[in-house]
Amino acid sequence: MQSTRRTIPLLGFTLIEMAIVLVIIGLLLGGILKGQELISNAKAKNLGNDFRSIPLFLYGYQDKFRALPGDDPGVRAHLGAVSGLLAPTPETVGNGRIEGLFNSISPTDESLAFWQHIRLANIAIGPIDFSTATAIAMALPRNSEGGRLGVQSVVPIAGMAGAFFVCSDAIPGKLAKQIDIALDDGSTDTGAMRTMTSSYTGTEKRAEPTESIANETPYIVCAAF
Repeated sequence: MQSTRRTIPLLGFTLIEMAIVLVIIGLLLGGILKGQELISNAKAKNLGNDFRSIPLFLYGYQDKFRALPGDDPGVRAHLGAVSGLLAPTPETVGNGRIEGLFNSISPTDESLAFWQHIRLANIAIGPIDFSTATAIAMALPRNSEGGRLGVQSVVPIAGMAGAFFVCSDAIPGKLAKQIDIALDDGSTDTGAMRTMTSSYTGTEKRAEPTESIANETPYIVCAAF
């Protein structure tokens, strides 16, 4: 009988204790999930700012010099006698296009010179030394996920229309969907912003529909303007 009297209070105390522990665990999990959501939203906002900034860089240079950065035939007169100034292929300079791919590392491509020119014009910040392969590697613009970021005139994804296309690489699918919701129509295969698989080499690719986007898989997101 004494044994029974001792067991019941002990069991009751254990259940209460377990309930408290479960509540604490629930609060901790809720806090972790909310924290992850805030981090994800901050990353998406940071990546989204890249798509807003590049058109401003281009138009800022155009307003200042009446030419496109990277495609400016009067770049030496505009920026001065800068050592190591990139001079893209003369045949295409001044044609109103940004020749080359957004992820180019070639000194003769306007899409790479774009970055040096806007930095030298004090429109954007970043390294201005593009004189060697090592210097270029250090100067390449990258997004917050470590992927390449750039602009080109070649249509990257089938169905997109525009004069220029900002593309950003290595963006996790979850963030690609968030960016499209925030900046476009929320569908990754329609509108002015679209998503494609990685490893872009210049061949026009098809857009990936939202339902096929894997949250943790890296993609390239492009926006027309």
